[in-house]
Amino acid sequence: MRKGPLQAGQRVQLTDRRGRPSTITLQRGGEWHTHQGVLRHDTLIGQPEGIVVANDADHQYQVLRPLLNDYVLSMPRGATVVYPKDSAQIVQIADVFPGAHVVEAGVGSGALSLSLLRAVGDQGTVHSYERREDFAEIARGNVEGFFGQRHPGWQVHVGDMQEQVPRIEAPGSVDRVVLDMLAPWECLDAVRRALAPGGVWVSYVATVTQLSRLAEAIRASGVFTEPEAHETMLRTWHLDGLAVRPDHRMVAHTGFLLSARRLADDQTPLQLKKREKQSEVTAEDMAAWMPEDAVWDEHTLKRRTVTGRKARKAATHARKIADAAREGDAVAPAEDAGRADHDPQGGGGREEQTP
Repeated sequence: MRKGPLQAGQRVQLTDRRGRPSTITLQRGGEWHTHQGVLRHDTLIGQPEGIVVANDADHQYQVLRPLLNDYVLSMPRGATVVYPKDSAQIVQIADVFPGAHVVEAGVGSGALSLSLLRAVGDQGTVHSYERREDFAEIARGNVEGFFGQRHPGWQVHVGDMQEQVPRIEAPGSVDRVVLDMLAPWECLDAVRRALAPGGVWVSYVATVTQLSRLAEAIRASGVFTEPEAHETMLRTWHLDGLAVRPDHRMVAHTGFLLSARRLADDQTPLQLKKREKQSEVTAEDMAAWMPEDAVWDEHTLKRRTVTGRKARKAATHARKIADAAREGDAVAPAEDAGRADHDPQGGGGREEQTP
């Protein structure tokens, strides 16, 4: 799927003279229609990657296979995807290595799953836990669409992680845990049981209140190293002759990454020496900052709620992409494929709805 001549069933990215990318799935007999003309898929199939082609109205396009970050920003989604800049940091901070056994919770649309599967390789395993069946179906379609088949080391389990992990994962058998959920501290006992000594736990959270609550829960557990927090901001640059300057838009805050490592059993974490403070945080301060009756859900954290209808539509789209990738020689239907534009929080490009 990643090398050699372009083949039916593969995704390609077409970039016009204005730098606007559009992603399509190649099918024999297929056509890509825009207001600027028609480009026939058969003119691309069998050609090398990196060619420049013209449609029937002589509008030119640069043809390349989408990179992983291109695919993530143009694929069907229900939940908001973990951005490539954060996925890259998660793989690095967690030190996900080939052959590792990784537990992921909060699969969403499968964006982070793709990066984790790439990192563990064919010999590693990723067990993904997701509460919503419709989100799990979207993720399955997106992952299979990218790899062209089912990844041999990937399993998706539908249900609450804190209930399923003790039943599925043997104690101390997990090398890395990556959580993307609203209240990750609720899974602390499950993570503590499953993670091997020295294993890394990374959580992706969107708000400062979540970050603080999780850090305090990890400290209070007494079985992890001192948690560390990270945030990554990505700024691109405008390059045009002598006009070299930062772009006006950037991908700024998307989320925080908090990481900690599992200590061996019966060990006590070191109390790191800190500079003396004028005043200590009191229990009253902590209660005001993190009240016990706080509700951690999409409404209170101002996160977009994905309806079941939207998720089912995205799942159907993702499944069609996966089927086309596996059945590359299938002939496209005679009628034209429609196209929908995607703008995932300011990134990505246009995407064709595959037949």
